[in-house]
This record gives sequence, C-alpha cells and structure tokens, in this order.
Amino acid sequence: MPTNKIVVLYVDDEEHNLLSFKATFRLKYKVLTAISGAEAMKILETNKVEIIITDQRMPFMTGVEFLENVIEKYPETMRILLTGYTDYESLAEAINKGKIFHYLTKPWKEELLEETITRAHEQFLKQESMKVQNDQLNTTNEQLEFLLRQKLLS
Repeated sequence: MPTNKIVVLYVDDEEHNLLSFKATFRLKYKVLTAISGAEAMKILETNKVEIIITDQRMPFMTGVEFLENVIEKYPETMRILLTGYTDYESLAEAINKGKIFHYLTKPWKEELLEETITRAHEQFLKQESMKVQNDQLNTTNEQLEFLLRQKLLS
C-alpha cells in the first residue's frame, strides 16, 4: 500500500535527538534520519525527500555546508535549519548559502516544528506544480514552433 506521508530527513550528530524526532513524528511523516551530512547525502541518493531538517553544529560538516551540497544535487527539497545556538553569522550563512526555508532553535517545540513542516510541504507542492506547468508550457511552445515551421515551409 503506497504511503502519502511527507518524507522528512532529519540530520543531527546527537543520536538521542534522532530517536526523539523519529518517536515524535513517525506516525505523521515518513521519517528518515542520519547522524552526519555524509550519511544524509547517501540517503538522498536512494530516497525522494521533500523536507530536510538539519542541525547546524555537527562535526566534519556544518548544517549549512550540508545544505549547500543538497542544493547542488536536490534543489527541490525544502530546507530547515535547527540549532541550539543563537549565532547570527550561521543564520546569515543559512539564508544566503543554504537557501533555507526556515530557521528554528533547539530545543524544538513540537507544534512549531509541525507547523513549519506543513508550510514547507505546501511550498514544496507549489514548486512541483509550477515545474509540471512549466514543462507543459515548454512542450506546447515546441509544438507551436514545429507547426509554424511546417506552415512556413508549405
């Protein structure tokens, strides 16, 4: 039976945060978790993820660095940065380099995070719909150009 649950990837270097997130949201969403940016990139290779939530402060790769990598390969995903620190430089980087949808602080509040996921998914669906419409428009334009060329040649 296919699932219509929103696919959320949560990335955090603290395992108890991963377990807590999964326990809280597993019934509502299809939750994937990764303990590092590198592990998350492997998950993205084999799963269509709609929303990524990542911690900022992780060893080897910050959340912003991870999101920069995501944008290159999976630009359609909605990106949310989560941090336990009020670091305005990280916030500016997240907005400018990671092109985040939203920035939240730890510890996260379930209602606020759920609301943010809902809004991010609505935006994701709008972008998907716009992509389909643009593809249809391009196809129609190509067909019209073909017909015009045919008419000009006859």
